[in-house]
Amino acid sequence: MKKHAILFFAGVLALASAAASAQAPVRIRGTITSLDGNVLSVKSRDGKDLKIVLADNATVAAAKAVTMADIKPGDFVGPASRKRPDGTLEAISLQVFPAALRGVVPEGHTPWDLEPGSMMTNATISGMVTTSNGRELTLEYKDGVQKVFVPAGIPMFTTVPGDRSLLVPGATIFTGARVAADGTITAGRVTVSKDGVKPAN
Repeated sequence: MKKHAILFFAGVLALASAAASAQAPVRIRGTITSLDGNVLSVKSRDGKDLKIVLADNATVAAAKAVTMADIKPGDFVGPASRKRPDGTLEAISLQVFPAALRGVVPEGHTPWDLEPGSMMTNATISGMVTTSNGRELTLEYKDGVQKVFVPAGIPMFTTVPGDRSLLVPGATIFTGARVAADGTITAGRVTVSKDGVKPAN
């Protein structure tokens, strides 16, 4: 009986793990090849042809360029960064989140996949020091603090409301999608390039 119970619970855990894995979000970056109804076809950055099923009420956000001068203490930002030889963090891109996404976008300092070994820090700017070639940001989030140097010239953007008319072939997208057990990819929000400004996260 005990053996059967162990096997039963092992099976339950395996199913729970598989379900969680199936629902785990995946980040997709790529170029739109077509939009047919709710099905967005994308050539991913690693060359795969993907079909993303958009929710009927999917949100479309357009990338809009910002500059270093637009960034200020109190802003909720998300710089992707890499480690420099001295162990400090240097941003490779930076997103300024709209105020409406504060509390919606999870805070924290976590591994990212913009490039191998990169990190993402979603946090509020609590301090800022201007240097000759950029700014050093002190970023505070629920569980900690990070300092990230933001060099001049890296991609920086925010997002503004858009619509499906922006989902045209050749446009660049970023989305956090979900993959079902049968391989179906679904998304409720897509960020798309506009006027040459790409979502660089």
